[in-house]
Amino acid sequence: MRMRTMEISVGFFMLIGFLALVVLALNVSGLNLASKGAGYKIYANFENIGGLTARAKVSMSGVQIGEVTRIRLDPQMLMAEVEMEIYPDIDFLSADSSAMILTSGLLGQQYIGIIPGGDVEVLAPGEFIYNTQSALVLEDLVGKFLMNQVSE
Repeated sequence: MRMRTMEISVGFFMLIGFLALVVLALNVSGLNLASKGAGYKIYANFENIGGLTARAKVSMSGVQIGEVTRIRLDPQMLMAEVEMEIYPDIDFLSADSSAMILTSGLLGQQYIGIIPGGDVEVLAPGEFIYNTQSALVLEDLVGKFLMNQVSE
């Protein structure tokens, strides 16, 4: 009987360990089991998105206010069009807000940072953020630095 109790307790701890690994994997990957509800979509065009991917966070002042839902190439402007879903409680983004692609840490993942403007009009669902700044690509910077050194 003592051996059976030990086997059940080992199985119980193994189950807890497996569930802890699943929760850790969900947190690291950015997936969420709890949804904040359907928000509204806004768009922005960028010349270069670098390594930005779908499900990347959209933040303002370091606080996540949404996520990137889709990235596609605009066939008319030949720029990357980024679709962002903003949480429904964030209904105060001014129409002259600007968006920039930032990197968390030196080689971390990329996300979109929104800088609020001063306009009294707010962004309506489906509207574009026109003032954008593309991603800073490390390889381009190194190439420019090397070319500048060679030309001197």
